[in-house]
Amino acid sequence: MKKIIVSFLLFGAVLSCFAQKQLFNGTDMKGWDIFIGNPIKGFENLKEKATPESVYSLVEMDGQKVIRISGDVNAALATNKEFGNYHLRLEFKWGEKVYGTRNSGLLYHSFGDFGAALGTWMACIEHQLMHDRLGDTYLMNNTYCETSVKKLDDGKFQFSKDGETEKFGEAYNGRNITKATDAEKPLGEWNTVDLYCYGNTSIHVVNGKVVMLNRNCSKIEDGKLISLTKGKIQIQSEGAELFVRKVEVEKIKELPMDLCK
Repeated sequence: MKKIIVSFLLFGAVLSCFAQKQLFNGTDMKGWDIFIGNPIKGFENLKEKATPESVYSLVEMDGQKVIRISGDVNAALATNKEFGNYHLRLEFKWGEKVYGTRNSGLLYHSFGDFGAALGTWMACIEHQLMHDRLGDTYLMNNTYCETSVKKLDDGKFQFSKDGETEKFGEAYNGRNITKATDAEKPLGEWNTVDLYCYGNTSIHVVNGKVVMLNRNCSKIEDGKLISLTKGKIQIQSEGAELFVRKVEVEKIKELPMDLCK
Protein backbone atom coordinates (compact mmCIF):
# COMPACT_ATOMS: atom_id res chain seq x y z
CA MET A 1 0.00 0.00 0.00
CA LYS A 2 1.46 3.33 -1.04
CA LYS A 3 1.88 5.77 1.83
CA ILE A 4 3.05 9.37 1.56
CA ILE A 5 4.48 11.65 4.22
CA VAL A 6 5.24 15.30 3.49
CA SER A 7 6.85 17.52 6.11
CA PHE A 8 6.75 21.31 6.10
CA LEU A 9 9.29 23.52 7.86
CA LEU A 10 8.15 25.17 11.06
CA PHE A 11 7.19 28.78 10.57
CA GLY A 12 9.43 30.96 12.72
CA ALA A 13 9.48 28.40 15.53
CA VAL A 14 6.02 29.69 16.44
CA LEU A 15 4.67 26.40 17.70
CA SER A 16 7.66 25.53 19.87
CA CYS A 17 7.37 28.60 22.06
CA PHE A 18 3.61 29.36 21.86
CA ALA A 19 4.57 32.97 21.04
CA GLN A 20 1.66 33.11 18.60
CA LYS A 21 -1.77 31.52 18.74
CA GLN A 22 -2.36 30.65 15.10
CA LEU A 23 -1.60 27.07 14.05
CA PHE A 24 -3.09 27.84 10.64
CA ASN A 25 -1.52 31.12 9.56
CA GLY A 26 -3.98 31.73 6.72
CA THR A 27 -1.21 31.70 4.12
CA ASP A 28 0.32 28.24 3.85
CA MET A 29 0.63 24.85 5.56
CA LYS A 30 3.91 25.47 7.37
CA GLY A 31 4.09 23.78 10.76
CA TRP A 32 2.17 20.68 9.63
CA ASP A 33 2.91 17.19 8.29
CA ILE A 34 0.64 15.33 5.89
CA PHE A 35 0.27 11.55 5.76
CA ILE A 36 -1.79 9.65 3.19
CA GLY A 37 -3.11 6.37 4.63
CA ASN A 38 -5.81 3.86 3.75
CA PRO A 39 -8.43 4.30 1.01
CA ILE A 40 -12.09 4.94 1.78
CA LYS A 41 -14.06 1.71 1.38
CA GLY A 42 -15.70 1.70 -2.02
CA PHE A 43 -13.42 4.49 -3.29
CA GLU A 44 -10.14 2.59 -3.48
CA ASN A 45 -9.29 4.10 -6.88
CA LEU A 46 -9.17 7.59 -5.37
CA LYS A 47 -6.29 6.56 -3.09
CA GLU A 48 -4.01 6.13 -6.10
CA LYS A 49 -4.79 9.65 -7.29
CA ALA A 50 -4.41 11.31 -3.89
CA THR A 51 -1.50 13.63 -3.15
CA PRO A 52 -0.80 15.71 -0.03
CA GLU A 53 -1.68 18.84 -2.02
CA SER A 54 -4.99 17.42 -3.25
CA VAL A 55 -6.13 16.16 0.16
CA TYR A 56 -5.16 19.25 2.19
CA SER A 57 -5.26 22.41 0.08
CA LEU A 58 -5.87 26.12 0.54
CA VAL A 59 -8.91 27.70 -1.14
CA GLU A 60 -10.54 31.11 -1.07
CA MET A 61 -13.82 31.35 0.82
CA ASP A 62 -15.67 34.45 2.02
CA GLY A 63 -12.64 36.61 1.35
CA GLN A 64 -10.12 34.49 3.27
CA LYS A 65 -8.02 31.41 2.72
CA VAL A 66 -9.27 28.25 4.40
CA ILE A 67 -8.04 24.67 4.52
CA ARG A 68 -10.01 22.34 2.26
CA ILE A 69 -9.89 18.69 3.30
CA SER A 70 -10.95 16.48 0.38
CA GLY A 71 -12.17 13.50 2.44
CA ASP A 72 -11.66 11.15 -0.52
CA VAL A 73 -8.93 9.17 1.28
CA ASN A 74 -8.02 8.56 4.91
CA ALA A 75 -5.24 10.99 5.80
CA ALA A 76 -3.76 13.03 8.64
CA LEU A 77 -2.78 16.67 8.94
CA ALA A 78 -0.52 16.74 12.01
CA THR A 79 1.41 19.43 13.85
CA ASN A 80 5.19 19.18 13.77
CA LYS A 81 5.33 19.81 17.53
CA GLU A 82 3.68 18.42 20.64
CA PHE A 83 1.36 20.45 22.85
CA GLY A 84 0.37 20.22 26.51
CA ASN A 85 -1.67 22.42 28.85
CA TYR A 86 -3.53 24.32 26.14
CA HIS A 87 -6.83 25.62 24.82
CA LEU A 88 -7.34 24.90 21.12
CA ARG A 89 -10.09 26.42 18.99
CA LEU A 90 -11.06 25.01 15.60
CA GLU A 91 -13.74 26.35 13.25
CA PHE A 92 -15.02 24.04 10.51
CA LYS A 93 -17.96 23.27 8.27
CA TRP A 94 -18.90 20.41 5.97
CA GLY A 95 -18.70 20.63 2.19
CA GLU A 96 -20.94 18.91 -0.33
CA LYS A 97 -18.77 15.96 -1.40
CA VAL A 98 -19.25 12.76 0.62
CA TYR A 99 -17.42 9.43 0.28
CA GLY A 100 -19.29 7.13 2.61
CA THR A 101 -19.99 9.29 5.68
CA ARG A 102 -19.33 12.83 6.89
CA ASN A 103 -16.55 11.78 9.22
CA SER A 104 -13.48 13.54 10.64
CA GLY A 105 -11.86 14.13 13.98
CA LEU A 106 -9.66 16.43 16.03
CA LEU A 107 -7.05 14.03 17.42
CA TYR A 108 -5.04 15.04 20.47
CA HIS A 109 -2.28 13.62 22.69
CA SER A 110 -1.09 11.91 19.49
CA PHE A 111 2.08 9.83 19.74
CA GLY A 112 4.09 7.24 17.82
CA ASP A 113 4.05 6.61 14.09
CA PHE A 114 1.56 7.45 11.39
CA GLY A 115 -0.40 4.35 10.42
CA ALA A 116 -0.40 2.84 13.91
CA ALA A 117 -4.11 3.63 14.36
CA LEU A 118 -6.47 2.18 11.75
CA GLY A 119 -3.69 2.17 9.17
CA THR A 120 -3.54 5.97 8.93
CA TRP A 121 -3.28 7.94 12.17
CA MET A 122 -1.00 8.12 15.17
CA ALA A 123 -2.33 6.63 18.40
CA CYS A 124 -4.40 9.33 20.11
CA ILE A 125 -7.59 10.41 21.81
CA GLU A 126 -10.25 11.79 19.48
CA HIS A 127 -12.56 14.75 19.83
CA GLN A 128 -15.04 13.43 17.28
CA LEU A 129 -16.06 15.78 14.43
CA MET A 130 -18.32 13.26 12.68
CA HIS A 131 -21.73 14.65 11.68
CA ASP A 132 -24.31 13.80 14.38
CA ARG A 133 -21.51 12.70 16.75
CA LEU A 134 -19.70 16.00 17.17
CA GLY A 135 -18.01 16.03 20.59
CA ASP A 136 -17.89 12.28 21.24
CA THR A 137 -14.71 10.66 22.57
CA TYR A 138 -13.03 7.85 20.66
CA LEU A 139 -9.94 6.14 22.11
CA MET A 140 -7.51 4.89 19.47
CA ASN A 141 -5.16 1.96 20.07
CA ASN A 142 -3.99 1.67 23.69
CA THR A 143 -5.38 5.01 24.94
CA TYR A 144 -7.59 5.20 28.03
CA CYS A 145 -9.62 7.65 30.10
CA GLU A 146 -12.06 7.83 33.01
CA THR A 147 -15.34 9.64 32.43
CA SER A 148 -18.52 10.33 34.38
CA VAL A 149 -21.32 8.69 32.41
CA LYS A 150 -24.81 7.25 32.38
CA LYS A 151 -25.62 4.05 30.50
CA LEU A 152 -28.26 4.42 27.80
CA ASP A 153 -30.93 1.87 26.88
CA ASP A 154 -28.94 0.84 23.81
CA GLY A 155 -25.93 0.01 25.97
CA LYS A 156 -23.91 3.07 24.99
CA PHE A 157 -22.29 5.32 27.59
CA GLN A 158 -23.10 9.04 27.55
CA PHE A 159 -21.13 11.73 29.36
CA SER A 160 -23.04 13.03 32.37
CA LYS A 161 -21.57 15.32 35.02
CA ASP A 162 -23.79 13.62 37.62
CA GLY A 163 -23.09 10.09 36.43
CA GLU A 164 -20.84 7.31 37.67
CA THR A 165 -17.15 7.38 36.80
CA GLU A 166 -16.24 4.50 34.49
CA LYS A 167 -13.04 3.34 32.81
CA PHE A 168 -12.81 3.37 29.02
CA GLY A 169 -10.44 1.71 26.59
CA GLU A 170 -10.21 -1.50 24.61
CA ALA A 171 -10.05 -3.67 27.76
CA TYR A 172 -12.73 -1.78 29.71
CA ASN A 173 -16.07 -0.31 28.59
CA GLY A 174 -14.96 0.21 25.01
CA ARG A 175 -13.49 3.04 22.99
CA ASN A 176 -16.59 5.23 22.54
CA ILE A 177 -18.20 7.76 24.84
CA THR A 178 -21.23 9.69 23.58
CA LYS A 179 -21.48 13.47 23.94
CA ALA A 180 -23.79 14.89 26.61
CA THR A 181 -25.91 16.87 24.16
CA ASP A 182 -26.18 17.67 20.46
CA ALA A 183 -24.80 21.17 19.92
CA GLU A 184 -23.90 20.80 16.23
CA LYS A 185 -24.95 23.47 13.72
CA PRO A 186 -26.92 22.49 10.59
CA LEU A 187 -24.91 21.23 7.63
CA GLY A 188 -23.23 24.06 5.76
CA GLU A 189 -22.85 26.29 8.84
CA TRP A 190 -19.61 26.88 10.73
CA ASN A 191 -19.06 24.98 13.98
CA THR A 192 -16.72 26.18 16.72
CA VAL A 193 -14.93 23.44 18.65
CA ASP A 194 -12.92 24.17 21.78
CA LEU A 195 -10.56 21.60 23.27
CA TYR A 196 -9.08 22.17 26.72
CA CYS A 197 -6.24 19.93 27.84
CA TYR A 198 -4.57 20.41 31.20
CA GLY A 199 -2.51 17.70 32.85
CA ASN A 200 -4.29 14.48 31.95
CA THR A 201 -7.78 16.03 31.84
CA SER A 202 -9.53 17.06 28.61
CA ILE A 203 -12.75 18.96 27.96
CA HIS A 204 -14.69 19.02 24.67
CA VAL A 205 -16.80 22.12 24.00
CA VAL A 206 -19.06 22.41 20.92
CA ASN A 207 -20.48 25.80 19.97
CA GLY A 208 -20.12 26.99 23.56
CA LYS A 209 -21.58 23.89 25.27
CA VAL A 210 -19.53 21.45 27.35
CA VAL A 211 -20.28 18.01 25.92
CA MET A 212 -17.44 15.87 27.37
CA LEU A 213 -14.96 15.82 30.25
CA ASN A 214 -12.34 13.04 30.38
CA ARG A 215 -10.01 12.49 33.32
CA ASN A 216 -6.87 10.41 33.74
CA CYS A 217 -6.18 10.38 29.99
CA SER A 218 -3.49 7.74 29.60
CA LYS A 219 -1.97 5.04 27.47
CA ILE A 220 -1.67 1.45 28.61
CA GLU A 221 1.72 -0.21 28.25
CA ASP A 222 2.58 -3.58 29.80
CA GLY A 223 -0.61 -3.37 31.84
CA LYS A 224 0.34 -0.02 33.38
CA LEU A 225 -1.29 3.39 32.96
CA ILE A 226 1.03 6.11 31.70
CA SER A 227 -0.46 9.61 31.82
CA LEU A 228 -0.97 11.43 28.54
CA THR A 229 -0.38 15.13 29.16
CA LYS A 230 0.87 16.24 25.75
CA GLY A 231 1.12 15.15 22.13
CA LYS A 232 0.74 16.19 18.53
CA ILE A 233 -2.57 17.37 17.10
CA GLN A 234 -4.06 15.73 14.00
CA ILE A 235 -7.02 16.66 11.80
CA GLN A 236 -8.52 13.80 9.82
CA SER A 237 -9.52 13.37 6.22
CA GLU A 238 -12.03 10.54 6.58
CA GLY A 239 -14.90 10.39 4.13
CA ALA A 240 -16.20 13.86 3.32
CA GLU A 241 -15.20 17.33 2.22
CA LEU A 242 -14.44 19.63 5.15
CA PHE A 243 -13.37 23.26 5.42
CA VAL A 244 -11.32 24.67 8.31
CA ARG A 245 -10.94 28.42 8.69
CA LYS A 246 -9.32 28.63 12.12
CA VAL A 247 -6.95 26.53 14.20
CA GLU A 248 -5.48 28.44 17.12
CA VAL A 249 -3.93 27.45 20.42
CA GLU A 250 -2.90 29.17 23.62
CA LYS A 251 -1.12 27.99 26.74
CA ILE A 252 -3.26 27.72 29.90
CA LYS A 253 -2.27 27.51 33.56
CA GLU A 254 -5.47 25.79 34.68
CA LEU A 255 -8.83 24.59 33.40
CA PRO A 256 -11.62 27.19 33.40
CA MET A 257 -13.61 26.44 36.55
CA ASP A 258 -16.95 27.16 34.89
CA LEU A 259 -16.32 24.28 32.47
CA CYS A 260 -15.56 21.81 35.26
CA LYS A 261 -18.70 22.38 37.33
